[in-house]
Amino acid sequence: MNVPTTVDAFSIKNVDSALLAELYTELEFTSLLKGVDTSKKIETENFLSVTTSEGLAELIAELKDAKIAVVDTETTSLNARRAKLVGLSLCTSLEKAYYIPLGHVDEDGQLVAGQLDAQEVMLQLQPYLQSKTLLKIGHNLKYDYTVLKECCGIALEGPIADTLLAAYLTESGGRSMKLDDLCQERGVKLTPFSEVIEGDKREDCFAYVAIDKAVNYSCEDVYGTLVLWQEFEKKLGECGVESLFWDVEMKVLTLLAQMEITGICIDLEILEGLSVEFNTKMAKLQAEIFELVGHEFNINSPRQLGTVLFEEQGLPHGRKTKTGFSTDVKVLEKLAPKHELPRLVLQYRTMAKLLSTYVDKLSLLKDPISGRIHTSFNQAVAATGRLSSSDPNLQNIPIRTEEGSRIRGAFVPAENMVFLSADYSQIDLRVLAHYSQDEALMEAFRSGGDVHARTAAEIFSVSSMLVTSEMRRVAKSINFGIVYGMSSFGLSNQLSISRKDAQRFIDKYFGLYSGVQRFMDDIVMTAREDGAVTTLLGRRRTVTDIHAKNRNQREFAERMAINTPIQGTAADIIKLAMIRCDEAITASGLNAKMLLQIHDELVFELPESEVEEAKEIIKRSMEGALELDVPLVVNFEVGNSLAK
Repeated sequence: MNVPTTVDAFSIKNVDSALLAELYTELEFTSLLKGVDTSKKIETENFLSVTTSEGLAELIAELKDAKIAVVDTETTSLNARRAKLVGLSLCTSLEKAYYIPLGHVDEDGQLVAGQLDAQEVMLQLQPYLQSKTLLKIGHNLKYDYTVLKECCGIALEGPIADTLLAAYLTESGGRSMKLDDLCQERGVKLTPFSEVIEGDKREDCFAYVAIDKAVNYSCEDVYGTLVLWQEFEKKLGECGVESLFWDVEMKVLTLLAQMEITGICIDLEILEGLSVEFNTKMAKLQAEIFELVGHEFNINSPRQLGTVLFEEQGLPHGRKTKTGFSTDVKVLEKLAPKHELPRLVLQYRTMAKLLSTYVDKLSLLKDPISGRIHTSFNQAVAATGRLSSSDPNLQNIPIRTEEGSRIRGAFVPAENMVFLSADYSQIDLRVLAHYSQDEALMEAFRSGGDVHARTAAEIFSVSSMLVTSEMRRVAKSINFGIVYGMSSFGLSNQLSISRKDAQRFIDKYFGLYSGVQRFMDDIVMTAREDGAVTTLLGRRRTVTDIHAKNRNQREFAERMAINTPIQGTAADIIKLAMIRCDEAITASGLNAKMLLQIHDELVFELPESEVEEAKEIIKRSMEGALELDVPLVVNFEVGNSLAK
């Protein structure tokens, strides 16, 4: 047998792309799937440009008889609140799609001739966009909702459906939720945005795109969105998340859009004062570090810091990275009790992060028109269903540190208003009690006692009268650690105790709450059998590594399986609470506005005269959001800043 002598002879020939794509999809090889393109361009002969009153009348006639309408906006900015409408595409079936150019301009910034009057167009479309019966569909619909509301004064009402959120609820984790990628997986090729704008770097570049190009591009988007909806509408029912989609996520979408539009006030004077103060503290810490080391170096350089810590100071090092030994937070926290240098470096890093991430950045993010900060809430990011926020991230401002509290103090209510904060008490543990049906844990919550003190009394074998604050701290770490599947190793690190003592505490915990142990074993077994776990409302999360041969991967998957139903159900409850609060406040006629959701906390802005009435409404709404076998409890704080 002759062995080929050239590299080309060994290359794979005649690849069946369709079969390969099917295999990659089944095996969830997402990155490899991107290299296999079996999608086809959409035929564009039935993509129509609406530039005459007759063309608009044809579209309106179609909308009159339609049950659904797919909507997509083309704008001048990614900032939905400040974007101006360039055009609007709609379709009611895959047979035909329409694009209405409204704001296309030439290179001099003048409106291109042949476009209808935007105000007149939106006036005619308004009855359908606000129809109580016509289903409005979009991909990342919160953006289009905000654009239409802020730019045109039209709030999408009645039933709405977002294919991005439908994908989020029904697709396995780790997949791209972008319209182009979802369509490509289904054999539909959309024109990339980069191809349409041809390298134009201006923020409002789409306004300069020729109308004939914009027609095909935008109509492709509504066509592709409808292709997705025809699949996802059925899939929502098959996956058991139909109610979660319609009754929770779609209602929360419009709430989040309104919260983003409203924003929150920020006090620039406080931020300026914090900037000076934090910079002064950093300079002092830097001087202390240099004096301790005996020379100057770049504290922000992991390589230089590693040299100082492990070579010059002789401190024990851990894992090695490409640039030397790791100097991450975990390493420094472990070394801090042994030496002053890592303790000072931790303080310096914390201060530097707060300064760059919040103090300096928040000033730049204040909207010049509204005078408020407008965060973006992300509804389809966290696998557990929790909301996240960005630009700025208001979920991660440290709460328990003095500096973090000072930053929260810069967020203030509008003039003649106050903040009312409503926070679920120990919601994760209450969900755990419901899931586990552990009698001792349920009784602890039903009696209204201090569950951490009760746990402390049991694991330390002392009377509840003799529980110290340190004992309670240990018990609290165990209570919440169990929710996250914490091992004895993790607990020993967190509490700076031996693994033997940590394991002893955990064993005593499971002796007290044996039902929790059973729940954890059962949920891991369920994950092994089904490959996924669900929340009380049916939110599903795939647990991919539950059968992994690698012990670390498998144990991580087990911890995820334990945590997801608890944290995911807590996330579903806070969303239900948001919906109930909004409905109840609207019905009451109060002026209170929901501004933020931060983990298990809702923040409202309202006149002080409404506080007591609002408390009653919010308490009733939040504590009745979902019936558990233990009571949900809400705590309130009223203040003139987020620091209370």
